[in-house]
Amino acid sequence: MHALLARAAELAADYRAGLADRPVARPVDAAALRAGFGGPLPDAPSPPSEVLEQLARAAEPGLVATAGPRFFGFVVGGALPAATAADVLAAGWDQNGFNAVLSPAAAAAEDVAGGWLKELLGLPSGASAGFVTGGQAANTAGLAAARHHVLAEAGWDVERDGLTGAPRVRVVASEERHATIDRALRLLGFGTRAVEPVKAGPQGAIDVGDLARVCAAGSGPLIVCLQAGNVNTGACDDLRAAREAAGDTWIHVDGAFGLWAAANPATRPLLDGVELADSWACDGHKWLNVPYDSGFVFCARPGVHAAAIAYRAAYLTGAGEVSGMGDLTLESSRRARGFAVWAALRELGRDGVAELVGRCCLLARRFARILADGGAEIANDVVLNQVLVSFGDETDAVIRRVQDDGTCWLGGTTWRGRRYLRISVSGWLTTEADVDRSAAAILRLAGQ
Repeated sequence: MHALLARAAELAADYRAGLADRPVARPVDAAALRAGFGGPLPDAPSPPSEVLEQLARAAEPGLVATAGPRFFGFVVGGALPAATAADVLAAGWDQNGFNAVLSPAAAAAEDVAGGWLKELLGLPSGASAGFVTGGQAANTAGLAAARHHVLAEAGWDVERDGLTGAPRVRVVASEERHATIDRALRLLGFGTRAVEPVKAGPQGAIDVGDLARVCAAGSGPLIVCLQAGNVNTGACDDLRAAREAAGDTWIHVDGAFGLWAAANPATRPLLDGVELADSWACDGHKWLNVPYDSGFVFCARPGVHAAAIAYRAAYLTGAGEVSGMGDLTLESSRRARGFAVWAALRELGRDGVAELVGRCCLLARRFARILADGGAEIANDVVLNQVLVSFGDETDAVIRRVQDDGTCWLGGTTWRGRRYLRISVSGWLTTEADVDRSAAAILRLAGQ
C-alpha cells in the first residue's frame, strides 16, 4: 500500500506540476479514449500497481486542466495544495461522514470549518452548516428547510402529509435565477410553475420594486429566492432592500460563488444584509479552491434544517441528533468533505481568502480591459470575477477556436438574447501573465 499510494501521489504531482505548460484542453477522439479504458472485463484479478498505471495512461488524453491557471469556464477553481493533500488523506482514511459515531474526526473538522465559513461569509454564528456536494444540493436542502418552515407556519406537516392537499406555496424568484433553483423546485414537488418571476435590472440583479409588487400580489406561504452573484454578470441582489421588500417570510440566498464576496473588504458591501436571510447556498470547489465535490448549505434555524432533512432508523446510532453532518445533508454515505475544507482555510487564513477573492476580481477587470482595447464588446460591469465578451456574429466561432487552441478554456452563454464568451476567473494559480497570454490568444483567434 505504501508503494501504491506513493506512486499515485507521484503521478498526481507530476500532472499538477505540468499544468502551466500543457494545453488546457484539446480535441479528443472519444472512440479512442473509450478504447483506452475499454476491452472485455477481465476474468482474472490484476495487481493494483498495474491497474494504477493503466488508469493513468488511459485517462491522460482526456484530462482537462481545470486545476490550472488558464481555465476560465464554469466558475471553476483549481484545488489548493493543502486541500488536495487533505483529500488524499481522506481517501486513505476512508471515513464515512454521516455522523460522529462513524467518524469523530470528520465531525470535528466539519464543526470547526463550518464555524470558520460562517465567520468569513458574514452569516449568523448560530446557523447550521451542512457539507454537501455543491450548489445544487445546497439549494435543494435550503429550499427543503424553507418548505418545512412556511408550511408548518400554515399548520401543515409536509414531512408527514406530503404536498397533496397542502396550502399552495408561492415561490418568488428573479427571472435571472440559476437553473438549480428550478431543478430544486422540481425535486421538492413544487414544480417550476410555482415560480412567480421578478424582473431583473440592467446588470441582472433583482428589481427590488418589482419584488415588492410580486410579493404583495398574493397571499399564503411564501418563499423568496435571492442571488449573490449572477451566473453571467456576477451582479448581486440588494439583500437588505430585498428583505425589507419581501417582509417577514423565508429568504433563501443562492450564493454559489458570489457569497465569497463577503470575505474581501472591497467586495463585502455587495452583500450588505446577507445575515438577514434564512438559508444560504455556497460552493467550496469554486472560489475556495477545494477539490470536487464540495458545497455548503447554511440555515439560520438549525432545528428547521434538521426537521426537513434528517431521518431515523433503528440501526442508525446517532441519527436524528442534529449532528451537523448527515442530519443536514441529503446523503447517508458520504465522503468526509470537511477535511479538505479545513485544510484550505488553514492554508489561506482570513487574509488569504480575502486576497484570493480580490485578486480574481482584479484579474477579471484586467481581462475586460485588454479585450475591450482589442475591439471586443464587454457587456457587464465587472463587479466580481465574471466577464461577458462579444465579438458580434463571430462570437460562437471565436469560442470554438479558443477551445480548440488550448491556450485557455472558456465557455459560451446566452444573456438577454445575445451570445457571449463567458470568462470566470476563480483559480488560485492564475496570474496577470496568464490573463495577458489568454487575452492575446482570444484576440488573435478572433482576428482569424
